[in-house]
Amino acid sequence: MCFYPVICGVLFVIEVSSPARADFLNTHQDYKGLPVVPAALNIRLRIKGEVTYGDKVYVRSLNFLREGLPYEDEFSIKDVFYREKGWFGNYVRAVVNILRKKGYEDRISGVRIEIDSEIPMGGGLGSSGSLEVALVKFFDAAFNLGLSTREVAEFSYLAERDELGIPCGRLDQYGAAFGGIIKLETRPPFDVEILPKRDFLFVIVDSGIKHSTAEIHPKRQQEIDEGLKQLLEQKFPEKLREKLSSHHYEVKWKQISEEELLPYLSTINEKFVDRILFTIRMHKSTKLALKILRNQPINVKEVANVTQISFEDIGRKMEKNRKDLALLGLIVNYQHLLLRDLYEVSLPEIEEIRYGMLEAGAYGVKISGAGLGGSIIGIVDKVDDGEKVLKAGLERGGVRGWVSTIGEGVKVEG
Repeated sequence: MCFYPVICGVLFVIEVSSPARADFLNTHQDYKGLPVVPAALNIRLRIKGEVTYGDKVYVRSLNFLREGLPYEDEFSIKDVFYREKGWFGNYVRAVVNILRKKGYEDRISGVRIEIDSEIPMGGGLGSSGSLEVALVKFFDAAFNLGLSTREVAEFSYLAERDELGIPCGRLDQYGAAFGGIIKLETRPPFDVEILPKRDFLFVIVDSGIKHSTAEIHPKRQQEIDEGLKQLLEQKFPEKLREKLSSHHYEVKWKQISEEELLPYLSTINEKFVDRILFTIRMHKSTKLALKILRNQPINVKEVANVTQISFEDIGRKMEKNRKDLALLGLIVNYQHLLLRDLYEVSLPEIEEIRYGMLEAGAYGVKISGAGLGGSIIGIVDKVDDGEKVLKAGLERGGVRGWVSTIGEGVKVEG
C-alpha cells in the first residue's frame, strides 16, 4: 500500500484496529479519581501501515480525504514538533514522542500509515483515544516492542494528556485497549477488572451535535472545586474534614456519604451542591450496577434505595423483561437523570432522541461521553429490538447510529 510517489523500502504491511467505547457507567468521574466502566463497541478505527528504511513518518486520513479536508502529514521521528492545535497529525506525533521518551527511540523507524475510522469524531465514543491506542499498537507490532495491554493504554493516555495537553482521564484509552466491559480504577496503580462477558447489545445514536471534552471538563471541575472551597469554610467534624480537599481529585469520595454532607450544604451555591451530589450519587449507583455485571445477588430494596424508584415500578419492570437488564436499565436511566439534572450536560435535542429510544423498548438510555452533544447509548437484548430502538432514535433527530455487540480491544488483524 505504498501510497506516496516515492521509492518504498517496504519491510512489511500491518493492520491494526481498535474499538470505539461507550462511556457506560460513572460518567464524568475519572478526573475525580473514581472508578469508571467503559464498554468497547464493534465500531472500529483501522490503521494500515508499512515500515520503511528511513526516519520519516507519512500519514494520511481517509476520513479527511473523503470530506475534502487536508488529509496528509509528514515529519521526522528525530525531530518531532507539533503543528497548529486541532491538526490530526499531532496525535501521531504525540505517540512517537511518548515512545521516544519511554526509551524506544532506537527501536522505531519511519513508517507510512493510513487511518480509516467508523467512529464519529466528537461523538462521545472516544474517537481520539481509539486513534492513540491503535497508533501505539501499530508501532508495538511493527517493531516488536513487546508492550503489554496496560502499557499500550497508558502510553496512549500520556500521548493525549501530557503531550497534547488534552484534559482527559484514562477511560477512553483503557476502554479501547482492553475491550469488553471493564472497571477501571483511576488512581494509582490504575487497576483494571475485566468483567464477565455479557450478551446484551448497545444501541448508539449520534446526535450530530459536536462537543469538546476540553471545554466541558474544565468548567465542571472548576465548579466542584469552588463548591469544595465553600464547604471547607464551615465547621464540621475532623473526621469529615480529613476526607475533603479544595481540589476534586484529592477528595476521598469513596469514603463520603451524602448523609454526612447534607447538614453542611445549605450555605453553598446551589449549582455547586448539585455537582457534589452528582459525584456521590453517580458512584453509589455504579457500585450497584457492578454487582449486576458481576452476576452477584441483588435485591429490589437496594435498587429502590439508590434510584429512588418505588418497589412497585421496579417489580413491574422485572415481571415483563429480563431481570438483570431491567435492573441495569433502571440504573442507566438514573445515571442519565443525574447527568441531565445535577451536571447539566444534556440538551433538548438529546432528550428527544432518548425519549424515542425508551418508547421503542430500550431498557435504559443515557449520554455517552462529556455530553452537550455527542452520542446516546441504550441497552437491549435482541438485534430486532435494537433495530427498532435505533430507528426511533434516528426519527427523533439522530443523524446516524449502530446496533453493536460488545467489542474486542485493540488487535492486530490477519
